[in-house]
Amino acid sequence: MANKTSKETDPATNALSELQKAGFGNMMGMSTAWMEAVSDMGAEVVSFVADRIQEDVKAQHKMLHCKDISELQHIQAEFFQKAVEQYQAETGKLVEMGAAAFAPDKDDEKS
Repeated sequence: MANKTSKETDPATNALSELQKAGFGNMMGMSTAWMEAVSDMGAEVVSFVADRIQEDVKAQHKMLHCKDISELQHIQAEFFQKAVEQYQAETGKLVEMGAAAFAPDKDDEKS
């Protein structure tokens, strides 16, 4: 196999270099705390999706057992209202988690 020239690098190295140029800086310096925060956000999203699926199943069960169209409309309206409220709350929670993840480390501020 021929040696690569300095201009000829693999795509992963090029992608990392482009991210650094875009302002992400040295990504190798990401702290464990930051990685844990990102992991916590991922777990939060997975938990939220599981809760929403459970709400979907409950609503479908109610709809299958309703007796008339007005009851069906009421079930659908409740489902939609609860979904909007839950999505709003989850968005707020994720924004707070994201802000905390990107906030400067208190130990770094003291230095």
